[in-house]
Amino acid sequence: MSGKGLFISFEGIDGSGKSTQAHRLADHLRAAGHDVVLTREPGGSPGAEEIRALVLQGDPDRWSAETELLLFTAARRDHLERTIRPALERGAVVICDRFADSTRMYQGLSRGDLRGAVDTLHDLMIGVEPDVTLLIDMDPGEALSRAKARATAEERFEDFGEGLQQAMRKGFLDLSQEFSDRFRVIDGAHPTDAVAAEVRKVVAPLL
Repeated sequence: MSGKGLFISFEGIDGSGKSTQAHRLADHLRAAGHDVVLTREPGGSPGAEEIRALVLQGDPDRWSAETELLLFTAARRDHLERTIRPALERGAVVICDRFADSTRMYQGLSRGDLRGAVDTLHDLMIGVEPDVTLLIDMDPGEALSRAKARATAEERFEDFGEGLQQAMRKGFLDLSQEFSDRFRVIDGAHPTDAVAAEVRKVVAPLL
């Protein structure tokens, strides 16, 4: 898929620091002269950002898990067509804050036993995996405190509570074993600078 470019995703439970690390890596690579596209999911293209507002704001139970899955898949398809694929084709480094692994967790595991449906839709409509996925792992209680402290409108999944965070952490670690060829697990409990250094160490050989 990547062609001339490099596709990197960051995953982790809410509050793990993955978004901070995605930004830190993007800044580092730009300073080194790389063409970098920093993006996020859901979102990353105008149409996908509209869907983001639908799914991340409002009552946590406003959508069924099945409806969420369809919405996230539609957003990802638009993101892929309009942002990710064109950047990779020109040789850029694409850094994405969440990708399909988050859907495997949030809709495939936590909100119903939909993993089979997630994988089927992914194979049919997306068909792309990152070259490397950096999983920022940390204690769910601490991560949830961080996430709630942000006090943004996009608290929909944080509102499901620590039980969800515990399940998500285990699920992401299980995914890191299932897709061990592309996952790299990084301890997010360390200071931000130390985590950033570990991220750079993992990515450097891929450039």
